Amino acid sequence: MAKSFTDEDDALLAELGVEVEVKKQLSRTPREERIVAGFEEISRFAEEHGQPPQHGEDLDIFERLYAVRLDRIRDLQECRDLLAPLDEQGLLAETFAASTSGAEDLEDDALLAELGVEVAKSPLTELKHVRSTAEKKAADEVANREKCEDFSKFKPLFEMVQKELDSGLRETRPFEMKAEIEKGRFFIVGGQKAYVTEKGETITNEQGRTDARLRVIFDNGTESNMLMRSLQRALNKDGAGRRITDPSAGPLFSDQTIDGDEASGIIYVLRSKSDHPLVTENRELVHKIGVTNMSVEKRIAGAQLQPTFLMANVEVVATYELYNINRSKLENLIHRIFEPARLEIEIMDRFGRPVVPREWFLVPLFVINDAVEKIRDGTITGYHYDPRAAGLKRISGEMPQ
Repeated sequence: MAKSFTDEDDALLAELGVEVEVKKQLSRTPREERIVAGFEEISRFAEEHGQPPQHGEDLDIFERLYAVRLDRIRDLQECRDLLAPLDEQGLLAETFAASTSGAEDLEDDALLAELGVEVAKSPLTELKHVRSTAEKKAADEVANREKCEDFSKFKPLFEMVQKELDSGLRETRPFEMKAEIEKGRFFIVGGQKAYVTEKGETITNEQGRTDARLRVIFDNGTESNMLMRSLQRALNKDGAGRRITDPSAGPLFSDQTIDGDEASGIIYVLRSKSDHPLVTENRELVHKIGVTNMSVEKRIAGAQLQPTFLMANVEVVATYELYNINRSKLENLIHRIFEPARLEIEIMDRFGRPVVPREWFLVPLFVINDAVEKIRDGTITGYHYDPRAAGLKRISGEMPQ
C-alpha cells in the first residue's frame, strides 16, 4: 500500500534542495470545460497539420469549424485568460485578417450554423446534413414573399381546388420530378397551397442545369418570383410537400377498366313538370343533371314522390352513355362546373318537411351538351359556367387543361 507524505518527508526533501509542487485542484464551470475541450481540439489539429486551422469554402468542414472557433476565442478576453496556460503553440497570439467577432456563444451547433451546416443534437462528427449555398438560396426564395396585389383573381382558384380535393376530383401525391413544375400546376409547400401562374424562358445556370423563373401565388395572399429549382428543392425538403393532381373523373371513355370503375353509366338531363312558380317561369332553362348506372326510366320511376325530382313528373331531354366511369367523381365534376347556376329552391316532401334539392340548375341545354363534349375530349378542366354569358368560360388565372 502506498505511503502518504508526512511533514518529515517534506523537511527531508527541502534539505536536499527539492521543491515540492503543491497541485491546485482546478474548478471550472461547464462552459469553461467546453471552451477548454474545444481549444484542445484546435491544438491537436495544429500539431497534426503544422499550422492553425484556416478559413475557406474549399477546405474540410472541420478545419473551417476550428478556424471560426479560434477566432471567437481570440476575440474574448475571458477565453484568452482561461486558455493562456494551455497555449503551448502560441495559437492565441496569431492574428488573421478574417475574423468573425461579435458572438460569445461557442457551442458547436451555433458555429456550424454560421458555416451553413445543420446537425442533429449529436456528437460533432455525426453530421446529418450539409446545406449547399444553392439550398440556402432556395429556402430564402421560398421564404421571401411579398403581397400579391391581384390575389382576388386567384382566390377563386384556391377555393375551387379545395372543393375538388374534398370531393375527390383532385388528389395530393408526393412530389417526385422537376418536370411536374409547369405553369398552371398546384402544390403544397410549407403547409400552404402554391399555384404556378407564370413560367419564364428556360435558362442554363452556372452548373449547366436548366432552370426558369416562376411567379408562384400562395393561398395566404402572397407571391414569390422564385426559380423553378428553388421550388423543387423546397418541395423535396418538405416532408409534407405534395403536388395536387388535375381534376379527374376517372377514365370516362376508355376501354380499360380499373378498380372501382363501373361497366357503364349514363349522364341524364331532365326537365321538371312541377307547377312551382320558379320552375314554370324558367321551364326551358331548369334542368336536373345526374349520373346513374341504371336505366334512366328506372331512375325516374316515382319521380312525383321524390323531393330530388321536385315532387313532380319529369321529362328526359338528353342522355349521354359513358363507359368505365367513376360516377361520383363525374357527378361532382359536373356540379362544380355549373355551381354558379345552381337552382335555390325549397320543396316540401310528402311528410311536409322542407327539402332543398341540389342537382337542379338554370342552364340552357346547349351548354350542357358543350360541357359533355369537353368532358369527352378532356378539355373541361378549368372551365365553369358563366350565367351572364350563358356559356362555359375559362376561370381567370389560366387554369391548366
